[in-house]
Amino acid sequence: MLRLHVKVQHPQPRHIARAESILRGGGLAIFPTDTTYGLGCDLYAKRSIERIYLLKGLEKKHRLSFLCGDLSEVARYAVVEDRNHRILRHHVPGPYTFVLPATREVPRVVQSNRRTVGIRIPESPVCTALIQALGHPIISTTVGRVVNGDAVYSNDPDEIIEMFGKSIDLLLDVETLYGEPSSVIDLTGPEPVILRKGQGDLSWLGGG
Repeated sequence: MLRLHVKVQHPQPRHIARAESILRGGGLAIFPTDTTYGLGCDLYAKRSIERIYLLKGLEKKHRLSFLCGDLSEVARYAVVEDRNHRILRHHVPGPYTFVLPATREVPRVVQSNRRTVGIRIPESPVCTALIQALGHPIISTTVGRVVNGDAVYSNDPDEIIEMFGKSIDLLLDVETLYGEPSSVIDLTGPEPVILRKGQGDLSWLGGG
C-alpha cells in the first residue's frame, strides 16, 4: 500500500494526481471524507467494485455510495425532482447520503434492486480534488469490515493499514479522524425516511 501524507484542507496537487492515476488504473484507495475514511474506486471499474464487496464482506444488496463533486453531477446519475433538489441544495455538501432513483448512467453493478443510488457530496477538499481530477464520481463506502455480522470501523491510519495491508493500493493519510458514518436518508418516497442515523443534524426531519 502506498501511503501519502496529505494536508486535509489543502491537499498537495502531486498527491491528488497520483491518487487519480491509481483510481483510473483500477486501483482501490482509502481517503479522508468530512466524516470518516472512505474506501473507494473509479465508478466505471467493475472489478474494483467487486473487490470492495469482497474486502468488506458485504452482500451485493448492500448499497455503495457515489461521491459527487456538485449538484450538476448528481443530476447525471440520479433523478432529482424539485422537492428533492431543494433538500439537497440546503444540505450538501455535508455529512448526508441521499438515496434517489437511478438514471441510466448508473452502472448496473452498483444499482440496488429498486434501481436507486446513494448520492453524497462530502465537504472535503481532498474528495473534491479527487473527483475533479477523475472527472466523474468515486464509488465509496466507510472503511471497515463485517466481522461475525458486526461492522468494525476504523479512522486510524495505522489500524487501517493493519486491517487491509496489501489489499489496498493507496492510503491518503490525514492522521486520525473522529467522525462517524454519514446519515442516510431515502428520498424515493412521498416523505424522507432516515435509513441510518449518523453524523449530521437530523432535526429538520424530526429525527434528531
